[in-house]
Amino acid sequence: MIAVEAEAATEPDLDPRRWITLAIILTAVLIAALDSTVLNVAIPTILREFDTTIPALQWVVTGYSLTFAALLIIGGRLGDIFGARRMFIIGAALFGVGSFIASISNGVVTLVIGEAIIEGMGASLMLPATMGILSSTFTGRERATAFATWGAAMGAAVAFGPLIGGFLTTNYSWRWAFRLNVMIVPFAILGVVLFMPRSVLSGRRERIDIPGALLIASGMFLLVFGISEGETYGWLVPTKAFEIAGTTIWPTSMPLSIVPVAFVLSAVLLVSFVRVQLAKERAGTDPLFEFSNLAHPGFRYGTLTLMLLAMGQVAFLFVLSVVLQDGQHLSAVDTGLWLVPSGLFIVAGSQVGSRLTRWVGTTNVVRAGLLLEALGLAAVALALSPHIHLWQLLPGFALFGTGIGFAGAQLNNVILSDVPPERSGAASGANTTGRMIGSALGISIISALLSTQLSRHAEVAHAARLPLSFGALVVFVATGLSLLIPQVGPKGSRQVQRADAEVVAESEAMAESVAVQ
Repeated sequence: MIAVEAEAATEPDLDPRRWITLAIILTAVLIAALDSTVLNVAIPTILREFDTTIPALQWVVTGYSLTFAALLIIGGRLGDIFGARRMFIIGAALFGVGSFIASISNGVVTLVIGEAIIEGMGASLMLPATMGILSSTFTGRERATAFATWGAAMGAAVAFGPLIGGFLTTNYSWRWAFRLNVMIVPFAILGVVLFMPRSVLSGRRERIDIPGALLIASGMFLLVFGISEGETYGWLVPTKAFEIAGTTIWPTSMPLSIVPVAFVLSAVLLVSFVRVQLAKERAGTDPLFEFSNLAHPGFRYGTLTLMLLAMGQVAFLFVLSVVLQDGQHLSAVDTGLWLVPSGLFIVAGSQVGSRLTRWVGTTNVVRAGLLLEALGLAAVALALSPHIHLWQLLPGFALFGTGIGFAGAQLNNVILSDVPPERSGAASGANTTGRMIGSALGISIISALLSTQLSRHAEVAHAARLPLSFGALVVFVATGLSLLIPQVGPKGSRQVQRADAEVVAESEAMAESVAVQ
């Protein structure tokens, strides 16, 4: 009883407007997640309308991922310095401007500027801010519920995006995917101004780490470019000339593909980033990312688990889309309809998972979700056949969707559970970057496996089994890795609490150890 009273006494006063804040955040998450999935379905229509080629249009989707991944840590750190609320407003405004430019585009160049560059910049500011706001606004059981709802929104957007995209493209225009953003963003910004409390900033204004920002942005850009474009330009030997705006930058006559060159340059830049950040952290001169955050096991192992999980989730969506459209000859709309049950299980699983955290702890819910996802992928792989019916896939959909609902959102809760609130922006940017790297790496590996299997099997369903099995194996490995994540109990923080001084001492010791090595 005494412990309960002490806990209640230390519980911070909760903002009564916090649920309105959650609704605004969910709106932003939905439009950002729906945007890219809707556009994927509309690519054939845009090809005809702009009379262009797939390689040219590919830069719309790839460019968004590159911009987003390159600026995520920077966007999160800006939220730490200037306040997540302010960065959310700026990011949403940029996202709306980019959507407007994309909606009136008359060619690939304008579409790339609006969607890939400006929207990507806006999303890199907006999404880390959403997780930082959730982390600082909610506590205890409500925190698990908030992250569960955030995860459900992301999962539902990915699952229902193809259906919405197919409906808009078929019955209206692909431009409505952007016009909806233009209409929604002003209301989201107005809601933030009226209902979301201002961020509490430290008295000292921190400086922006310009060298660190340049190093991480260029390094991440080259890394994600290499992973996502290896299949296009060749992993070692050039298979296609690299061109920008019709100008050949790297011809096929070169002895080496541009991809390994990008990897080498990325490694140099990222190693330089680490060295610069460690030096700044030792000197106390406001690094962009504090590597002492890696002293927190939840952040360290949770981010690695998230990378592997993203690879497995890519296998599900990418491979099934190919099977249903190329193997079963379904339209984009029908493919979206087949995937609806998985989206429903994601939403249901996230709500059930948030309630289970009260009884078994957040980390155990994450572990159970990872295991369910792996079993779901394996079940779908076993069920595939040339004459597959939806009911045969439902057991796998149920396991996979429920697993995402359990693990997807609560994993973010675990990752940020023991990171100081004033550093949650950069930390959330780093773990989202890990997700992006995992997705890009997953697409490269899965597409290579699928291409190889398609050359050996006449039936798409048979060719898809190995890539899906690989996805299941990766998620099984993630399940094993999650055993290293400390327990996070019902209160949304480590069950075995340590004093703040002990955490700081461990972080400083970790930083000094890394620096010495």
